[in-house]
Amino acid sequence: MKNDSATVMVVDDDSGVRNAMRILLKSVGLESRLFSSAQEFLDSYQPAQLGCLVLDIRMPGMSGLELQEQLNVRGAVIPVIFMSGHGDIPMAVEAMQHGAFDFLQKPFRDQELLDRIQRAIAKHRELRKSLGEVERIRRLLDQLTPREREVLDLMALGKQNKAIAQDLDVSPRTVEIHRARVMEKMEAHSVAELVRMTMDIRKGAAATQ
Repeated sequence: MKNDSATVMVVDDDSGVRNAMRILLKSVGLESRLFSSAQEFLDSYQPAQLGCLVLDIRMPGMSGLELQEQLNVRGAVIPVIFMSGHGDIPMAVEAMQHGAFDFLQKPFRDQELLDRIQRAIAKHRELRKSLGEVERIRRLLDQLTPREREVLDLMALGKQNKAIAQDLDVSPRTVEIHRARVMEKMEAHSVAELVRMTMDIRKGAAATQ
């Protein structure tokens, strides 16, 4: 995937907070983009960008929670760190239930925020890597014929050629041919690797839901 340099996106309607965040992030070599509203962020959001989102939970117009909802609808996987005041704790808990990476109660120490940002970026990098692998496996799966896909599904269940032949009402020799083609098209070196690939597909589907 592209855009491998991390950017911290800060959304806060308070210009003083935005400027302080920019200076703090710059001091540790982190790139940042600042937005005064949730809508301004959404209008320029690029899903391929590596990084994390630091988001004020209370803002005029679209709130932080509403922005999170919009990102969830779009299937975005960027980690969200909410900044919340003491009275916003119930909202922050709700945000966590809807997939937020973390939240910080104001006031917080600079190092505490930086530590969580670094963890969020590492999480996003890990997610992008696993989703990239899922995309590769899906492209390989698209090359299989319907019959080869059936053979793959039964192989992943641990069934041997004879059992697969019985299930599909074909000869064991036919299963052997399909099995060899599946291994070749999926670029797999063992059945264990095929099983891992099918598991990765299921995990990838769950991650985007």
